[in-house]
Amino acid sequence: MNPSPKLNHKREITSYVRRAGRITSGQKNAWEKYWRLFGIKNTKDIFNADNIFKNSNKKLIIEIGFGNGEILIDNALQYPGSNFIGIEVYESGIGQCLINLSDKRLTNVKLINEDAKKVLNNNLNDQIIDQINIFFPDPWPKKRHHKRRLIDKNFILLMQQKLKKDGCINIATDWTDYAEQIIHEFNENGCFKKTNFNLSMKTKFEKRGLKLGHKIQKFTFELL
Repeated sequence: MNPSPKLNHKREITSYVRRAGRITSGQKNAWEKYWRLFGIKNTKDIFNADNIFKNSNKKLIIEIGFGNGEILIDNALQYPGSNFIGIEVYESGIGQCLINLSDKRLTNVKLINEDAKKVLNNNLNDQIIDQINIFFPDPWPKKRHHKRRLIDKNFILLMQQKLKKDGCINIATDWTDYAEQIIHEFNENGCFKKTNFNLSMKTKFEKRGLKLGHKIQKFTFELL
């Protein structure tokens, strides 16, 4: 199956800023020792599941912006019958995830250090993903930065192209206006139905949001 035509944008606006954040010696060592086991090399080619996972017939679940990988690893342990690809742009988070992965001996998790839009556009065939998880994406709270928010009309269309029929998208945020925007964009899309969010999870971002008094909102949108 060939990928669909790539979505074109007048200019690239990323949902993140690559910061030269401090990476610890432990995280750096994890990159050197474990990336070859869990990492997927950046490429412009379509991923071949047979080359990535030992069992390519399992469900494919993508987590975008997995941070330190707490939920990614928990889900991979809880659902050994699924394959997981975690996408993250920050090397420190990937390094910490590699540390956490190193003693779990998981064969159903792979990581990629790249922009999620590029991965979905360039590396994944249409109708191949069973589930996409996006937990606490950067809310870009200032109004002039809202255009940087990951979840918008175009990105929903891109995810829609990559999902299998009856596939779903799980989203969590602690920013009310972002939650309202997300619901509006999915309603405007018209190809999803909102269902119950059934995942058990609590990330450091959720804990921080609760501490700040923010309302945590979680959604599941199932492709019709």
